[in-house]
Amino acid sequence: MLNGSNENAPPTSKGGDLKSSGLWWLWLSALAVVLDQATKWWIIDSVEYGVHMPVFSWFDITHAHNLGAAFSFLHDAGGWQRYFLTGVALVISVLLLWWMKSTPKSNKVLGMSYSLILGGAIGNVYDRIMYGYVEDFIYVYYQSWDFPAFNIADSAISLGAILLIYDALTAKPEKPKDEVTSD
Repeated sequence: MLNGSNENAPPTSKGGDLKSSGLWWLWLSALAVVLDQATKWWIIDSVEYGVHMPVFSWFDITHAHNLGAAFSFLHDAGGWQRYFLTGVALVISVLLLWWMKSTPKSNKVLGMSYSLILGGAIGNVYDRIMYGYVEDFIYVYYQSWDFPAFNIADSAISLGAILLIYDALTAKPEKPKDEVTSD
């Protein structure tokens, strides 16, 4: 024992239990998946493939199939990308779960970041496995400029990435455990 610590004590927030680790944020992943799939099911049932329904002068609801990755990258790669992108997303999902387990619940920005990315990845992986493509339906444009159609899962991944960058830029470095403070 060193400083009254017990090496055989149950894990704390760094140990990965659901109540004190970043795994607590899995509810946000589940919410992202549910919102993503519910909106995609609504689009499949309500909007004919290829149709654009104007909402504002810069925003349409559409029904599009994305065979590729984000922003239709690899869209016309011939089919192998379905399996490759599914595999990559599954590996990343496992890594995210491990990182969440290693992150204290109190690190809200990092926990939300990992959770949103995980939820978005799972939402799009589900589509790839079930349909062979990802359902996209949000289409933003201005005059002759347009942004590739996307979905709620893509939005969750993007927001999670923004939070991850924010955390990296604003996180305070941890003090080494063996450093003695004079407080």
